[in-house]
Amino acid sequence: MSDSDPDPPRSPATSMETPPGEDIAAESSAQRQARWRLVMGSGSEQLCGGLSHQEQQQENCLSFLYDREGHGQNVRGRNDNRSGSLDASALTVPEWINQIHELFPKSTIERLEKDALERYQLDEMVTNPDVLARAQPNQTLLKAVLRTKHLMNQDVLKAAQQLVRKAVEQLMEEMAEQVRSAFQGSVDRRHRSFLRIAKNFDVQTTLRRNLKHYDPGKRRVLVETPYFYSRVRRQVDRWQIIILVDESGSMLDSVIHSAVTAAVFYSMQMMKVHLCIFDTSVVDLTDQIVDPVETLMKVQLGGGTDIGQAVAYASTLVENPQRTIVALITDFYEGGPAGRLYAAARQLVESGVTCLGLAALDGQADPTYDEQIAAQMVKIGWHVAAMTPGELAQWVAEKVRA
Repeated sequence: MSDSDPDPPRSPATSMETPPGEDIAAESSAQRQARWRLVMGSGSEQLCGGLSHQEQQQENCLSFLYDREGHGQNVRGRNDNRSGSLDASALTVPEWINQIHELFPKSTIERLEKDALERYQLDEMVTNPDVLARAQPNQTLLKAVLRTKHLMNQDVLKAAQQLVRKAVEQLMEEMAEQVRSAFQGSVDRRHRSFLRIAKNFDVQTTLRRNLKHYDPGKRRVLVETPYFYSRVRRQVDRWQIIILVDESGSMLDSVIHSAVTAAVFYSMQMMKVHLCIFDTSVVDLTDQIVDPVETLMKVQLGGGTDIGQAVAYASTLVENPQRTIVALITDFYEGGPAGRLYAAARQLVESGVTCLGLAALDGQADPTYDEQIAAQMVKIGWHVAAMTPGELAQWVAEKVRA
């Protein structure tokens, strides 16, 4: 498009998702007005009316990109507070990437990404390894990298992988203690521990063995060496946990936390851990479970979902049903036959496997899911919930100790 071309309308907005079985002619007047309001942008409020909260979020995403048009030219960052940056203080581009993936259908996302890269040169994240090397690792940037890694060349992908590793290491450090603490056994007062945990502090032994450091003048015992109880690690190595993770785009937070949680479980060497991701096929990543970065870099977000196939695959991994937990992490929006899912789910329950369906596994545990299918899974005998990784660890610990 030449510099003299007039400013284009926001054509991606016309691709906004329409409910299955309906077309634009069947839309309500309010829906048509909202659609045109998003196409034309700000300034058309009087003609097209206001927007709902979600539509306003869509408008903000479109404005971030298409407000760069000015006077027949592409103007990069014409409004200073909209400029794209990967600086620690303003992760505008990563936030925009995450938002469009949450607010628009796939066809619109592809058009927005194409315009961002080709028309407006918002290409730092997918073309410039130096920019990624300077970026501050955090979960927002981690999600944006996972959503755009398919656009990166090998050099940029290598830099992105280092960024992912730093962000995952931070997350593992945060999660490891809460997951491991759920499996701590009862206090063993016969053995000492070199782990200095306050709740395991042995007051009597500490005082007795430090009496030689008593200061008569201050009438105090100077503690040079504190002593702590050890804890008995319960014998749960006969248990097996099979984690199935839906890699659809809406489950990205849960995918990240699932990979890290599985790695923490594995590092404890207390259970036999399997990790599988699925869409319309199942990929067993158990042999890479020790490295959640490798796991995450293999995730292909989007596509269809065949939950029944994943549950059926889990049944082939079960060794001792009475000591096996299957944790299915999904939004329960089944793309395959629901009857096949119910049959596979029922077979696991009837064999004696403990079955848990998680509509969300992340720091907030705030799910969006198909309530009808989730309710049917409960009737079959599955436990269905939304949990943080710490809550999942506590739930698993209670089951294996029962």
